[in-house]
Amino acid sequence: MRIATFNINNVRSRFDILLEWLDAAQPDVVCLQELKTEQAGFRVEALEQMGYGAVWKGQRTWNGVAILARGMTPVLTRTALPADPDKSQARYIEAAVNGVLIGCLYLPNGNPNPGPKFDYKLAWFDAFNVHAQTLLDSGAPVVLAGDYNVVPTEADIYPRHSYGDDALLRPQSRAAFQRLLDQGWTDAVRALHPDALPWTYWSYLRERWPRDKGLRIDHLLVSPNLADHLQDAGVDRWVRGLDGASDHAPAWIVLSR
Repeated sequence: MRIATFNINNVRSRFDILLEWLDAAQPDVVCLQELKTEQAGFRVEALEQMGYGAVWKGQRTWNGVAILARGMTPVLTRTALPADPDKSQARYIEAAVNGVLIGCLYLPNGNPNPGPKFDYKLAWFDAFNVHAQTLLDSGAPVVLAGDYNVVPTEADIYPRHSYGDDALLRPQSRAAFQRLLDQGWTDAVRALHPDALPWTYWSYLRERWPRDKGLRIDHLLVSPNLADHLQDAGVDRWVRGLDGASDHAPAWIVLSR
């Protein structure tokens, strides 16, 4: 079971890129973020023609999340966190696919900080961590995949970087991510690539893509009852090199179940 997460950064303008990647990679489950389209603007019919069912939560201009499943329609369970501090923002969707509960998230960026956007980031993170603990307590097999907008450690960003006090690297952001891991979740990509962490994001600015000055902010966390089923993980970085690409590349894992 191949599960991927991809911040598409506007599904309308990059729909052809999405289709090209789906055709090449053949993932079984896909979590998409930053759809940047209203609910009715999501092109589910074209995805169904490729064999993918979908559930999604759109939002005009900003945000938006979706879960795709090959050969079936995901069984929708949630379209927001139970204690979401701002339910007008489409940042979380959850569905069951082939016996695995999939949580797809787009965590707030938090810049500029300090300020209300950073406060919202931390509040959303707190609400997410509470729900993550509830999912663990349920005993269900769970994958939490998405754009966490957190660089967990200095090993997750290019050396001698210039991000300084960016919200993605702030101690409070990293501490919230660590609290999540401390619940018992496994950072799947890190677990399988501890010595060579692949980047998932390269800014459009300052030639960071051609110079490979990347960050790892897209993560797939698996519950303890799935950790032993991890077979492989990686990043399809070739997608970032396509004309008109998102500034993110798809990250993925393979489970034996």
